[in-house]
Amino acid sequence: MLSEKEIDGYVADNLFRKRDPRFINYERFKEQHRKERAKIEGRKGLFTVKDFTFPEDLSHCICPAGKRLYRCGRNCNHKGFTAVQFQGPKSICIPCHLRSKCLRHPDRTPARQVAYFMGRNEKGKSTFTEKMKKKIDSAMGRIIYSKRVGAVEPVFANICHAIGLKYFTLRGRPKVNTQWNLFCIIHNMKKIHRFGPEFA
Repeated sequence: MLSEKEIDGYVADNLFRKRDPRFINYERFKEQHRKERAKIEGRKGLFTVKDFTFPEDLSHCICPAGKRLYRCGRNCNHKGFTAVQFQGPKSICIPCHLRSKCLRHPDRTPARQVAYFMGRNEKGKSTFTEKMKKKIDSAMGRIIYSKRVGAVEPVFANICHAIGLKYFTLRGRPKVNTQWNLFCIIHNMKKIHRFGPEFA
């Protein structure tokens, strides 16, 4: 949509902060959050992919309990990455004594699934998402994107929390656009009412 209308937009992806050098130590705080959450929920922490063993031919996978997980998918595409998937048989996972450490929801998840990522696929290298990543990761891109904190986010916060547009109550693009424009008019009128007399 942005390319068709030739709009110079900057849209961050889910891994934007992970690639930001200013958040290079974020994993340390993420791991701390996981431990605190596990402590509150009475868990001792979940197994990660690092706790599983993968042979060179990727024909199977060995879980922390020493059981064999079978290969259930090859060349799977996930957000531009190629992965090999493994899954444990129900006959092994259901009676396993490590279910509480292996599954986030052991009461309703029958078996564990693990994905071994091979790298980025060729299709993912040419998508609009990848082009946006290169654009927003550049020095100028980060400077422009950082301006949203003072230019855009306060507007959305005011319209959402102060004026009360939690969600659109109409259906269809023309009606939604009309509703959005009305709330933007209210936002601008409130600013004129508050700050206008100072410039009169």
